[in-house]
This record gives sequence, C-alpha cells and structure tokens, in this order.
Amino acid sequence: MVILPAIDVLGGEAVRLYKGDYGKKTVYGDPVSIAQQFKNMGAYYLHIVDLDGAKEGSPRNFPVIEKISQILPIQIGGGIRDADTVERYLKIADRVILGTVAANTPDFVAKMLAIHGPDRIAVGVDARNNKVSTGGWLEDSDTDYLTYISNLKEIGVKTIIVTDISKDGTLTTPNWEMYEKIKNINIIVSGGVSCDEDVLKARNYYGVIVGKAYYEGRVNLEWLLKNA
Repeated sequence: MVILPAIDVLGGEAVRLYKGDYGKKTVYGDPVSIAQQFKNMGAYYLHIVDLDGAKEGSPRNFPVIEKISQILPIQIGGGIRDADTVERYLKIADRVILGTVAANTPDFVAKMLAIHGPDRIAVGVDARNNKVSTGGWLEDSDTDYLTYISNLKEIGVKTIIVTDISKDGTLTTPNWEMYEKIKNINIIVSGGVSCDEDVLKARNYYGVIVGKAYYEGRVNLEWLLKNA
C-alpha cells in the first residue's frame, strides 16, 4: 500500500475543502513548505490537486506544483483536460490524474494511455450518491460509479482514485462499502480518513490519500509511513 499525503492548492495556498465546497475551506499554509515536512517524515509520494484548475478547466498553480515536484515524486490532478497539459505535467510528475475529461471524453483517456502507458495515467472517480461528479465536483451526472469504472477498465485504465464526495474533509471514515464493490483495478482510497486505523484498513487497497486527518492532528503520519 502507498500512503499519499495530500496537498490541495487553491490560490497558491494549501487548503482542504469540506465535502468539495469551495466556500468551506481551511487554509494550512505554504504548499512547498508542507511538501518538505512530508519528506522529512518519510513520505516518498505525494497527491497534489490544483483546485483552481479543477474549477476553471486548466492549470492555475503550475509554478507552485513544479516546486513541490522537486521535493518528492507526485501524482497531480485538477484541470488536466488536453494533451498539451498532460505532456506538460508529465515532465514534472510521476502520474497525472484525469477527471472531468475522462468522464466526458473516454476516447481521450484511451489515447493518453496508448501514448504514455497505464502507469502514468490515472483516473479520478468522484462520486456523490453513487453518481459520478465532474468539474471540480460542481457538476453531477446520471452515471453510476460502478458502470463508469467498468468502462474505464475496458479501455485499459490501471489505477483509479475513488472519492465519496460526501466523505471528503469530514473525518468520518471512508466509504468502505463503496470500495468493496470495486474489483480488478488498483484503487486509491480518498475521502473521510479520520484516524490511524482507517489508514491501516486501507492496506487492502493499492493506496490511500491522507489529507485533513493529518492537518487536524488526527493521524500519526510519520509512524504510519514507517509501519503501515
């Protein structure tokens, strides 16, 4: 299992949203300094989201994210919706996460997989009430998340980041029932991690993202990075 400390960047600052609501944010400081703190704890891979990019549809915090990538390997999502942006980010990131564009244009995902390989292209599956959401979690669809994941597997997607939006930033434990229904694909658990036990339970999956639980002092991240 890979533990991925999370840094969500909004307006150049590290923040966390509550249930994906841009109006309910908590600011935690400088993203680059936080990345260095994670490295000092023993982290070896970070999960980065450009929240401005997710909302506006194109990168908005590239200079900050580039500085973070010089500290630790990263996977990056948020506003990556064309081939040029994928190329640009893959010069500094280990893996890019496609979200809105994957839901709207699956042929684009297939093309990126063919060009860059399945280890460098992941897809974010963000769900609210079991339905896929896009556009920085601002747009809901009628697509069931399991149907969507099945379609992603068919085109060759290897890794997905699955978030129950209703859990994100709530510190109320992940939606384990959601994850148990997903088979035969690498799952990175995201949203709702509240304690060390949640992180340890995620050992049944490919990876887990730790965000607000760390920032609010609810997990012993340094111990988990060494022992989970």
